[in-house]
Amino acid sequence: MDYKKIDAKDIEFLVSTLDKNRVLTGEEINEDFSHDEMGGISKMPDVLVEVLSTEEVSKIMKYAYENTIPVVARGSGTGLVGASVPINGGIMINMCKMNKILEIDEENLTLTLEPGVLLMEISKYVEEFDLFYPPDPGEKSATIAGNINTNAGGMRAVKYGVTRDYIRGLEIVLPNGEILNVGGKVVKNSSGYSIKDLICGSEGTLGIVTKAILKLIPLPKKAVSLLIPFPNLDMAISTVPKIVKSKAAPTAIEFMQREVILAAEEFLGKKFPDNSSDAYLLLTFDGNTTEEIEKAYEKVANICLEEGALDVFITDTDERKEAVWSARGAFLEAVKASTTYMDECDVVVPRNKVAEFIKYTDELQKEFNVRIRSFGHAGDGNLHVYVLKDDLSDEAWEKKLAEVFHAMYSKSVELKGLVSGEHGIGFAKKPYMFEQYGLEYVELMKNIKLAFDPKNILNPGKVCQ
Repeated sequence: MDYKKIDAKDIEFLVSTLDKNRVLTGEEINEDFSHDEMGGISKMPDVLVEVLSTEEVSKIMKYAYENTIPVVARGSGTGLVGASVPINGGIMINMCKMNKILEIDEENLTLTLEPGVLLMEISKYVEEFDLFYPPDPGEKSATIAGNINTNAGGMRAVKYGVTRDYIRGLEIVLPNGEILNVGGKVVKNSSGYSIKDLICGSEGTLGIVTKAILKLIPLPKKAVSLLIPFPNLDMAISTVPKIVKSKAAPTAIEFMQREVILAAEEFLGKKFPDNSSDAYLLLTFDGNTTEEIEKAYEKVANICLEEGALDVFITDTDERKEAVWSARGAFLEAVKASTTYMDECDVVVPRNKVAEFIKYTDELQKEFNVRIRSFGHAGDGNLHVYVLKDDLSDEAWEKKLAEVFHAMYSKSVELKGLVSGEHGIGFAKKPYMFEQYGLEYVELMKNIKLAFDPKNILNPGKVCQ
């Protein structure tokens, strides 16, 4: 696709639509806008604009569509696969100042808000009304639109589901500038194709989310976590299907290994409650009564002990919870701080294949002489596996990374898994997705993109393109 190069006339239009202070070019644009959190893919936009309303987004998209200018919408930039990187230059729309919570509807249990509201702000706000927004991705500084565009999951997915399950309605701006409202406050909808669900997970390639209506639920009154050490990861992971089958319904089932815990301790400068075992399960239970929670976690504790757990630590005080969950929340940053650079494999496999996949990554460490660290959501099979560069040269790193990633993604396919559990495809994972899916599947995705965006101006080069 031949895109129009941004010129003085385009800048003049953008300034007239917004104002001079919200249109940035050249050295006025912070380098952070050239990449996402992982940083492996980098390209500066030709112009960065800050928008405050749906109408402004609509005008910009209409102009870009008429002039065939590529556009990328951006939130906090916390992605890990290059989905918000403007690889074709053009216009980047910074959505972060569209950050108002517009309405809480306590009768319909919904929250209406703009795309730039941060995940951490949502939780804090709704809890004041004794309500709860369950999706809980690890990056709390991500925007809600970023979560929607990647269909983010997080630790509570095993009980509560993922972002798509909590999106009641969306306002979106299409690539041609038209404003479309899909879904609403209704609980059920069988009125034609579910465009709302198609937008959720589309990584900003089909439309720009400018408003969202979220489903809320009553806030559970109590929560308790269990930290359970096992002699090895095999024993820990093999226990997970038994926990799920028990119907005890934990909110989260996380797995972690000693190396990552030690890295988190060093990074945070404080001790984890226990770091002596090779593998751990971390489970959370929530409910409205102490009796309800105790019944659930006692059942699970007994299952774990029968399966060879070394102990069961109950974290039922604020201090203990903070010690455990602050460490879990710091895993990504701790691993990142322990090396010169890293890249991530975000696969999802059936729950009973988690241990086999992690064991395979241990074999890859030895075969390629490279450090690999992992943790993830044992309850839903979503693994976060990090390959660390350390002191490798750029040339050696690129070669080893490609070989290790190819091996891991091939293994995930062999185990009936998929190439991404929650971080999306973006730019970085396209080759692996193309390799996994057949021609008919990819062509169907391309045709969907074509129906929304016949000129291919919105976040071009991502996902299926």
